[in-house]
Amino acid sequence: MSIEHGASPGRPEDGGNRRAQADMRGAAACAPPPAFAAGTDVVLASNNPGKLKEFSAILSAAGIRMAPQGELGVSEAEEPYATFVENALAKARHASRATGLPALADDSGLCVDALGGAPGVYSARYASLAGGEKSDAANNRHLVARLAGCADRSASYVALLVYVRGPDDPRPIIAEGVWEGRIIDTPRGRNGFGYDAHFYLPDLGKTAAELEPAEKNACSHRAQALRRLLRALTGREA
Repeated sequence: MSIEHGASPGRPEDGGNRRAQADMRGAAACAPPPAFAAGTDVVLASNNPGKLKEFSAILSAAGIRMAPQGELGVSEAEEPYATFVENALAKARHASRATGLPALADDSGLCVDALGGAPGVYSARYASLAGGEKSDAANNRHLVARLAGCADRSASYVALLVYVRGPDDPRPIIAEGVWEGRIIDTPRGRNGFGYDAHFYLPDLGKTAAELEPAEKNACSHRAQALRRLLRALTGREA
């Protein structure tokens, strides 16, 4: 009979120890692969230069090298869903499948309480859905027109990020950020994009478009979601 080094034969608890060790080895074998290693190349499932700039400002510090999908020849994914998380997941899987790389996607938008959460997932094409042009300026005009006479101007910017290790990743990492504010009629500020010039932040006394990039990257919906994502990927804060 062979005996493991350091074990005492004939003690009933030894069998329990060996079983526990075997269970631990089995659990380790079944654990998911690490989500992230420093120096990882990740495809961003977007061609939006504003998003690329915001994402890279936070994630590059952790060694994540981002490339927009357009540079890798990846087409835009369909976004047929009514929720941010479903659209983000569809975009991430599409980009990962086309490139063979881990992928990061976001779906984000403005949710206005008085409009029942609209424009929501349709924020980028809010005006065009009503027959107007597809542009930030048109979207803002349409939003202000829809809110004419409304006393309740509370709104939230929402960002939903999804990271997949591969196209069929069964455990995508999901992070959400919510930025509370109010909609104002007259635009203020020259920074940012989207609805930023109309998104007023009472605590700061500024619109999102009046914030310097470093200020915005510290508190925006994307910044919040990115910090949560980074924590999930690396176990540390941005």
